Amino acid sequence: MPPPPLAKPSPESSSAPPAPRRNRRLDLIAVVTALALAVWVTSGLWGAPNQRAITVNSSDQALFEWLLAFGAHALTHGENPLLTYLMNVPDGVNLAVNTSITVYAVVFAPLTYLIGPPATFLVILTLNLAATALAWYWLLSRHLLRSPLAALIGGLFIGFAPGMVSHANAHLNWSAGWLVPILVWWVLRLRQPGRWLRNGLVLGVLIAVAFSIAAEGLFFTALALGVFCGVWALTPSRRAEVRAALPDFLRGLGIAGATAFVLLSYPLWLHFFGPQRFHGTGFDPIIHAEDIAAYGAFPQRSLAGALGWDTSLAPNPTEENSFLGIPLLLLTIGCFVLLWRHADAGRRATLRALGVTALTFTVLSWGPRMKIFGEHTDVPLPYALLGKLPVVNAALPSRLALVVAPLVGLLLAYAVDQLVANRPQRRPVRLGWAAAFALALIPLLPTPLLTVEREPIPRFITSGTWREYVSPGGVLTPLPLTLDVTPDGQRWQAYALSHRQGEFAIPSGFFLGPGGPDGRGRIGPVPRYTDAVLLRAAETGIVPTITNADRAEARADLRYWRVEVVVLADQVHGAKFPVHTEALRQTATELFGPPERVEDVWLWRVPPA
Repeated sequence: MPPPPLAKPSPESSSAPPAPRRNRRLDLIAVVTALALAVWVTSGLWGAPNQRAITVNSSDQALFEWLLAFGAHALTHGENPLLTYLMNVPDGVNLAVNTSITVYAVVFAPLTYLIGPPATFLVILTLNLAATALAWYWLLSRHLLRSPLAALIGGLFIGFAPGMVSHANAHLNWSAGWLVPILVWWVLRLRQPGRWLRNGLVLGVLIAVAFSIAAEGLFFTALALGVFCGVWALTPSRRAEVRAALPDFLRGLGIAGATAFVLLSYPLWLHFFGPQRFHGTGFDPIIHAEDIAAYGAFPQRSLAGALGWDTSLAPNPTEENSFLGIPLLLLTIGCFVLLWRHADAGRRATLRALGVTALTFTVLSWGPRMKIFGEHTDVPLPYALLGKLPVVNAALPSRLALVVAPLVGLLLAYAVDQLVANRPQRRPVRLGWAAAFALALIPLLPTPLLTVEREPIPRFITSGTWREYVSPGGVLTPLPLTLDVTPDGQRWQAYALSHRQGEFAIPSGFFLGPGGPDGRGRIGPVPRYTDAVLLRAAETGIVPTITNADRAEARADLRYWRVEVVVLADQVHGAKFPVHTEALRQTATELFGPPERVEDVWLWRVPPA
């Protein structure tokens, strides 16, 4: 993540940055360009946000839509926004250990009720991308650079870097990159003499907001700032400045920590000590580690990807966390050399800290064992030790690469700032730098996210007919049961909650909860007999042989889940595979008996025990 402003040398130094200049025309260009690019990336959803889904990650899209609907419902009904029993009956779900985006859910609650969760999800996703670019542009143009053009290039690159576009595949948390430059600037303000109380309080509130939107991103930002500030402070040329600023900085940091702790005390208690907690994560850190070759590869959703130059070096299309391309890597090295050659001792301290931070997070992103061109090796890496630490073991190592892109963007912006201030005399040199930037950045221009038609929510739900078959707060289960691969149940719930129809609970759900190996988390609850059989039929299209013992097991599962009615829609959305609804209906009929037809669904009533 970014540095404090490059140290200001003596006035006679050619590298001394004067106060940044405001350029209102360029400010307008920045706003229009950022919004246009954000709408361009998400354009596949804008035509019909309620009917379309992001192709490669419709499951996370359904989850975030549910979080928006549930958060709005919890706010208006006085319910706990961080703990719910509407999913995973009877155990419930601890949303504090999930990505609950509580701040978004509260702030956008009126919009969720007005236009629905899918459209609100799209608005937030689009604003996230635009705001990230504009927040970096603001930090660079107002506080770090002389040239507004350099700030525009840096801000747009960071805001639409390959990792950001990749996580725009339905990740409302990771696409909220606008939080980082704001956090960074307030950390830097802690150095102001005599302002430690005010700056600490503001930073504490910002930390609480960031935790509620993207806790993992907040953790990475803190780590990166720690590495950067540590390297910068240990530079001999900065010692006097560090000694002068350290008392106010530490006081402000203490106030920020205390403020954040007070605001987050309950979420943190839930996270570490509450019901349905777990440690670590359900994802394999070896699989979710960055391939070394991925740094020089091109991403799928880019101009290079559209030309067929992309690769499949990421574990999935939402985790292309580096993918900078070889031209940009070479340009970054060239920019670093350019800046180093023109820097005095103070500025080199900042460049050194930038370089060390970038290399540190690059190596850590490679995970516990080296992987290159898709081949796993037995060569151990530093993350093998760090990955066992608490909190660190809950993060995916490949996402540490997301720290590198802003550092690259800063170097690019500083280099442009240097070139604008000290324009090269020879025309071939100027043209050479312009060509280098074009060759490195044009292939990374983003292309729209892939989208697909999503199966509609059945009329049985949208008309409110479900209320005739489910008691208030009772349990309805769709078929197949709700999971990340079959998220319809949460879509149905989100519709009912956001349209003020009332509450129904579901037995399963897409969430992280306990039950993984060695006490780690897993996606969804531990499967029982009935949901496993129904999911297998839905995925394979094969109707299994059902015995009386199977029927008794199914009745026991329905009693355990307190299910009142089982529902199968004519069209079921499968996030990873097409759902075989006819095989599912036949299997459910063998287990539960003949269904009845109600509006556009098949329905099985479950008699009380």
